[in-house]
Amino acid sequence: MWLWLSLGSALLLGVYDIAKKQALKRNGVYWILLCSTALTTLFLCPFLSAGPVLDHLFLVFKAMLVSVSWVSGLKAMECLPLTTVSTIKASRPMFVVVFSIILFGEKLNLTQWLGVALVMTALVLSSRTKRHDTDKQTSTKGVSYLIISVLSGAGSALWDKMILQQMEPLFVQSWTNLYVTLLLGLIQLVRYLSDKQDFERLTWDWRLLVIAVLITVADALYFFAVKEPDAMLSIVSTIRRTSVIVTFVGGALLLKEGQIRDKAFELVLMLGGVALLLGGSA
Repeated sequence: MWLWLSLGSALLLGVYDIAKKQALKRNGVYWILLCSTALTTLFLCPFLSAGPVLDHLFLVFKAMLVSVSWVSGLKAMECLPLTTVSTIKASRPMFVVVFSIILFGEKLNLTQWLGVALVMTALVLSSRTKRHDTDKQTSTKGVSYLIISVLSGAGSALWDKMILQQMEPLFVQSWTNLYVTLLLGLIQLVRYLSDKQDFERLTWDWRLLVIAVLITVADALYFFAVKEPDAMLSIVSTIRRTSVIVTFVGGALLLKEGQIRDKAFELVLMLGGVALLLGGSA
């Protein structure tokens, strides 16, 4: 079951990235994240419940990792084409796989290793293609943000594996979103007080609600997947990053980033890798 939950999360994440890219046309990074996360917290408020202080400290730390990953990832999206951002971010499973083996003793069978290898090969080839296609649009600043986003995102995934052994998924999701909202609100307050004259104003955009719904459901599926006793974080993270397939298609058809034919080989490799992951875990 955790495999299909992971696939559902990947599909929604792909649409989520497209919606965020579109939302940047009307609002800045912090407003998009603050409003969408606040709405997500509102959706999940029925699941807020008391818990040990230590659990909340763990969740505050997770919220810090998530905030860093989301802010840096969306800032990178301002600088780079969506296909470039999504592809490089999809390299996160490489870090998760390595550290899952080191920290949690996870072991993959041969079929699963072949699946991971295919997915990673597709990501490397696709990343090289995007750099070649978009040299003029890329920047050191954007790539630096992406590196920060990938590393903090991998750290968050590893942290999830640990805390979900002792906490319920909806408890983690609801409180994490609340703490992220508070952190982003604090950042916006500091930015406003530091420069009131040039502080950007919020423009309401229906995409903010769409973003909130997508990330709420995608994260819920992910948390329930990781919570299952036989779930392997390395597999869940690899499958989840295949959201790049959805993002590729959206970037090509909706955002006109083009050359979808050049990406077909990488997409086929990635789909083949996911098939091996699913088959080897059955």
